[in-house]
Amino acid sequence: MARVSRHDPEQFSRQRAHPVDEVLPVGKLTLYGFQHVLAFYAGAVIVPIVLGNALGLSREELVYLINADLLTCGVASIIQALGVWKIGARLPLVQGVTFTAVSPMIAIGLGAGGGTAGLLVVYGAVITAGIATFLFAPFFSKLVKYFPPIVIGTILTVIGLTLIPQGLKDAAGGAQLIGHPGYGDPKNLAYALGTLLFILLVVRLGKPILSSLAVLLGLVAGTAVAWLLGDVDFGGVKTADWFGVSTPFHYGMPKFELFPIIAMVVVMLITMVETTGDVYAIGEITRKKVDNATVANALRADGVATVLGGVLNSFPYVAFAENIGLVRMSKVMSRFVVVAAGGFMIVMGLLPKAGSVVAAIPHPVLGGAAIAMFGMVAAVGIQILGKVDLREERNALILAVSLAAALLPNVVEPFFARMPEDVRAVLNSGITLGSLTAVLLNLFFNVFTRRKTMEIDWDEIEGDDEPADAHEPFGAHGPAEPYAPQAHHRPGPPNPPGPHHPQGGPDWGIPGH
Repeated sequence: MARVSRHDPEQFSRQRAHPVDEVLPVGKLTLYGFQHVLAFYAGAVIVPIVLGNALGLSREELVYLINADLLTCGVASIIQALGVWKIGARLPLVQGVTFTAVSPMIAIGLGAGGGTAGLLVVYGAVITAGIATFLFAPFFSKLVKYFPPIVIGTILTVIGLTLIPQGLKDAAGGAQLIGHPGYGDPKNLAYALGTLLFILLVVRLGKPILSSLAVLLGLVAGTAVAWLLGDVDFGGVKTADWFGVSTPFHYGMPKFELFPIIAMVVVMLITMVETTGDVYAIGEITRKKVDNATVANALRADGVATVLGGVLNSFPYVAFAENIGLVRMSKVMSRFVVVAAGGFMIVMGLLPKAGSVVAAIPHPVLGGAAIAMFGMVAAVGIQILGKVDLREERNALILAVSLAAALLPNVVEPFFARMPEDVRAVLNSGITLGSLTAVLLNLFFNVFTRRKTMEIDWDEIEGDDEPADAHEPFGAHGPAEPYAPQAHHRPGPPNPPGPHHPQGGPDWGIPGH
């Protein structure tokens, strides 16, 4: 089929649905959805594990937190991808517990005495922060003009580079082995490297349908090899219950205390910046236009999911960056794949035995796949930064200082150990610190000086040609050509050379601040 002209409304009306809105066959929805679950699982359960251990919960309480988390993740992902009223971005975004909230929740819980008593104070703060996120979403979305490509690109690059070490730790055997002889064992590194090489070979040599399943196939192959060599323990499957439901307020009614609520609201403001970056990233990948309404809908979904998390014994939610990397790698852009993944998560949350099978995947195998996916998140950020003139020293400084700030918590840990507990709870996160630095430096350099900044031209992105290796499912239902609306012509000649357009060129939609 020939490319549809932007200037032919009649021809445009016959164009098929955008790939994001394409409903794939049941078999492909199942495979691609399960691939999202595998990519998401390790990151999803790590937050309740870390928090539960820090608060001194029993094994039974820890398992309950994991099941509650999976159940809520599934519901939250369906709301975000499918959309209800003005809730949900209707984009392929998988929802998971935000890493940004881990340190603050540990501080809140320990400050309340730890154990389930600490959880009640955490849940009170989570519910309140979720309500605040929902109410503030439409106002925050109007601040999008203060998040130009230099900020969004920097935040996504920071997220990817900050998550890569987590994948590397899994490749070495998992963070739980740090300090033990098994950490960094050559056998663990071999599993991780073998899984990564398998994924790369599938992408390089496989047909489009296989390439889009590269991560799933890599995880299955890596686990199979580890099982044959006796390094996979399925014992937890036998002891796990067949059925379990997370009931509202399982540990008792939440407690609402002022300072924990303030801390959690600050955390959610930071995650709103992260969600904004994730929404723009998925728009960049899928060539789906993102506007203020899309961002507001995504943030409302975060708020609803966070309130739901507090009620169902879980935590604050945000779009998972690793699954954005998976969309980029697989080129499967249908949001209904995420809906299918949400269904799997709900089942796993209700069937502990099913979840325990996925939990048996060895850490090194997960690490090998995570390295590729987290790296793809950083690549999306770099792709957006490609739209920025980094020869301009202000833009270069925003990027450089933000990257340095993101590395600080992991490189110089004693620096934060000497800070007050409330400050440390908010800033002791590379993603949080790097993102805040990018936002504040952009305000300092570009907004407060009323300096013009570049915005993303979504008409140009949507009009780009689809890559030659576009994934097979689109071809099965129609041409693998992106949705291309009519161009909005701007009057006047191209911009002349100047400080913001040194080479001249088209107008990027530059607002005056």
